[in-house]
Amino acid sequence: MKPIFDLRNVSYSYVGKIDALKDVSLKIDLGERVCIIGSNGSGKSTLLAILNGLVYPTSGEFYAFDNQITEEAFDSIKDNEFRTYFRTKVGFVFQNSDVQLFSPTVFQEIAFGPLQLDLPPDEVKTRVEDVLEMMQITKLRDRSPHTLSGGEKKKVCIASVLVNNPDVLLLDEPSAGLDPRTQLWLVELLQELGEAGKTVITATHDLEIIDQISKRAIVMGEDHMVKEDGETQKVLDDLALLLSVNLVHEHMHFHGKTVHEHVHAHMDGHTHEHGTH
Repeated sequence: MKPIFDLRNVSYSYVGKIDALKDVSLKIDLGERVCIIGSNGSGKSTLLAILNGLVYPTSGEFYAFDNQITEEAFDSIKDNEFRTYFRTKVGFVFQNSDVQLFSPTVFQEIAFGPLQLDLPPDEVKTRVEDVLEMMQITKLRDRSPHTLSGGEKKKVCIASVLVNNPDVLLLDEPSAGLDPRTQLWLVELLQELGEAGKTVITATHDLEIIDQISKRAIVMGEDHMVKEDGETQKVLDDLALLLSVNLVHEHMHFHGKTVHEHVHAHMDGHTHEHGTH
């Protein structure tokens, strides 16, 4: 099976000076559930942005669905067909919901994507109704997205992506700011999407959820390079690695069992209530 994403020695720097990614090589296959983990500023969001074709490598090569993704290719008229194909196959959920929401009502927000695909109005309506029901937000259909709670906004953002039925879902820090109930809902949704064969790629520094939503973990260091790429459980069990990339603190390790419980409690798959950090 050919990978759907293939990064070859990819680096990215802002304004040519500030490194965000350095020499990243990795492949992701259809149907994989992957978490990209690392501390703030390690390059997780930039890596997701490259996978979504929002920014392009400063150096190296990025291939998606057997096509090299470059600014020139995405901007050229002859590749409009592939760009449309790519946008229907890959859905992106931003970390900040307010960046993603712009329509007057929730219904219009979710309908926006299918309308851009020139689908018949009846099909758009059916799709939106179905995803509203699936996400349990039908009661919000006529509300303004900006009047919603943080958890409700996140659900609308995810619904506006899922309505296009993408094969690949990219999520940037999806659990940030969610209450425990909404976080549990999110975990269960990502599990269901993975079991349905979707490729789910999540950037996060939330160690509490990664073994529940991924089989593979890509660890980014503070030097913007990949430090480890392996099974999620093995990564979680490598305390020295997590310390080295600033995902856990030595203070937590030596003063109480928080880190030990955190890293090992997830190995048995049970829910665990953490003490004071």
